[in-house]
Amino acid sequence: MTLKIDQDHSRFRNIVRGKIRQNLKKYISQGELMGKQGKDVVSIPIPHIDIPRFRFADKQQGGVSQGEGEPGDGVGQGQGQKGDGPGEAGKDAGQHALEVELTLDELADILGEELELPNIEDKGKSAIVDQKDRYVGIRRVGPNSLRHFRRTFKTALKRQISMGTYDPKNPIIIPTRDDMRYRSWKTKDEPVANAVILYMMDVSGSMGDEQKEIVRIESFWLDTWLRKQYEGVETRFIIHDAVAREVDRDTFFRTRESGGTMISSAYRLAAQIIEDDYPPSQWNIYPFHFSDGDNWSVDDTNVCVGLLKDTLLPASNVFCYGQVESPYGSGQFIKDLNEHFGEDERLITSEVKDRDAIMGSIREFLGKGK
Repeated sequence: MTLKIDQDHSRFRNIVRGKIRQNLKKYISQGELMGKQGKDVVSIPIPHIDIPRFRFADKQQGGVSQGEGEPGDGVGQGQGQKGDGPGEAGKDAGQHALEVELTLDELADILGEELELPNIEDKGKSAIVDQKDRYVGIRRVGPNSLRHFRRTFKTALKRQISMGTYDPKNPIIIPTRDDMRYRSWKTKDEPVANAVILYMMDVSGSMGDEQKEIVRIESFWLDTWLRKQYEGVETRFIIHDAVAREVDRDTFFRTRESGGTMISSAYRLAAQIIEDDYPPSQWNIYPFHFSDGDNWSVDDTNVCVGLLKDTLLPASNVFCYGQVESPYGSGQFIKDLNEHFGEDERLITSEVKDRDAIMGSIREFLGKGK
C-alpha cells in the first residue's frame, strides 16, 4: 500500500512539473511567485489539475443502484447539478486553482530543463572549508538513532542458527545487546565552492517602478539558479545615480532618485567590494548590472570600459549587463559595451524590453554555464 501511494505521489509530482514547465513563461513574466516564498519552498498556483475525491450526497438521496431508473440512464443528473439554463445562487464553494509547494531546488531544476541551462563549471574549490559527517563503517556501540537494523538482525540470526535456537517454521529473531550494530561516522574537512552575486542598478529618475519590477523578477530567478549550483551564495546590492552606495535588498528594489547617472561609480564600488571581501581565487563572482542605458558622458563610459578590462572581468566568472527598456532612457550603454567587448565571452549583454523578455534574458545570462 505504501509503495502504491509513493507511486501515485510521484506521478502527481510529475504532472505538476509538466504544468509548471508549460506555464513557466507566464509565472516569470507576471511575477506570480514573488509573494509566495517560504523559507525553503515556493507556493505555485496550478490551474486545471483535478484532485480525485469522494463526494457524499445527503442521506435522503439514493445512490448508485438505488431508486428508480433504467439501464443506461446517466448518473448524477438530479437536482443541484450544473445546467445550461438560469438557476438560483448556490451556497457551495466554487472551484479554485490548486496551489502546490515546491522547493527552490525543484524550481531551479524546472528552470534549467525549460531553458536548457548547463550546470555551471565553477573556477575551482575555494579556500573555505566545510565539515561534513560521512558514514564509513559499522561498530558495536552507538546511539539508537544510528542503529543499523539489517546488520543487527543479521547478526542475531547468525547467533541463533549457531546456537540451534532458530526455528525456520517459526522464524522469530530476537536481538540481544551483543547483536546490536550501529553506523559509525567520520568528520571530514571539505573545500566548498562558494559564490557571490553583486547586483547593481541605476535608480535615477528614468528607471521607473515597472523597470524595477522587471529587475526584481529576473533577480529572483537568477538567485534561484545560482543557489542550486553552489553550496553557499552571498548577495550584495549596489544602487547608483551619479553616486553609488551599497544597500540592503529591500532598499535596492524600492529606492528611486532623480539625479543624473554615472555608471562608473557603481563599477568602482563593485571592484572595491571584490577586493576587500571576495578574492577571485576563492570565490565565484557574478556581477549583474541593470540600467536603462543612459550614462552621464562618453568620458564616464570610457572609465567604465577601463574598470571592466582591468578589474571586473578578470575577477568575474561572467559580468552580465541587462538593459531594461525605458521611455526616458537613450539605450546607448549596451551599444558601447558591445562595441568594446563584442568578442569577449566574459561579458554578456541582454536587452529586456518588457516582462515577456525576462525568460530570454535569463537564458542569455546563464546559458554558457560559467
